[in-house]
Amino acid sequence: MSVPVRIAAPTALVLALLLTLSACSATTGGGGADRRPATAGHPVAGKADAASGVVLNAERTTPTDIDLRWRGGGSGASGHVLEFATEESGPYTVLQYLPPQVTSYRHPDLIPNTTFFYRLRAFHGPASKPVSVTLPKGELTAADENSSHDWLPARKDPQRTVPGRPLRSTGAGAPTGFKATVKHANGILFTWTDRASDEAGFLLESRTRTGSAYEPVVVLDPDVNSTGLITLPTEKEASYRVRAFTYGERSNVVRLTTGGSTGP
Repeated sequence: MSVPVRIAAPTALVLALLLTLSACSATTGGGGADRRPATAGHPVAGKADAASGVVLNAERTTPTDIDLRWRGGGSGASGHVLEFATEESGPYTVLQYLPPQVTSYRHPDLIPNTTFFYRLRAFHGPASKPVSVTLPKGELTAADENSSHDWLPARKDPQRTVPGRPLRSTGAGAPTGFKATVKHANGILFTWTDRASDEAGFLLESRTRTGSAYEPVVVLDPDVNSTGLITLPTEKEASYRVRAFTYGERSNVVRLTTGGSTGP
């Protein structure tokens, strides 16, 4: 079992480790980082992948900030996964799972004089019916803090797994029986029935009371059908759903080198 963490949290940890390695490479003067300069304000793009038609562009807007934008790919994707690496051959690290309406992302505060490679992958898959949750007002009580949180780790319960169908089949594989149980002022337990046979994983998605669309908040392993969530202050009132997904087409790879820390 593992404790689910919001997408941004593990990404930040892995990002810090990778950028530390990049910093060491950049200061040795030896191989590793590509030293060819990139001019701020001039985008770098590549040809779209023949299968996906998605074109990814990168622009260095400050010496250490890179803006990414993309277009194309049609309307069939459930969202996109933005990944980066410091070598073109990888390994690639996930920056964010993004809903389909999002077409830009800023990668800020990067290590100077270091080359970054970016690519975008589509993901596909059906979502469950949503449920709305209203949490109690206030923060955790002493009793809440001292209580067991054995409901929090992601689990695979055989009783909520049925013979599944491929997600590529029309209308097949959507999780069913999605339920939310409030555990305390900041905690919710989600359970569902896994009806997919070939998922790469599940995405727990939320839409806050003031939000206009669902956004992925937690990524989970295949066959998982139960997970807890520690909520943010903005999620006292929110709607949730869970999506079974597979990975799809990949965009072109773009490369961009950051400038010095004091100027372009």
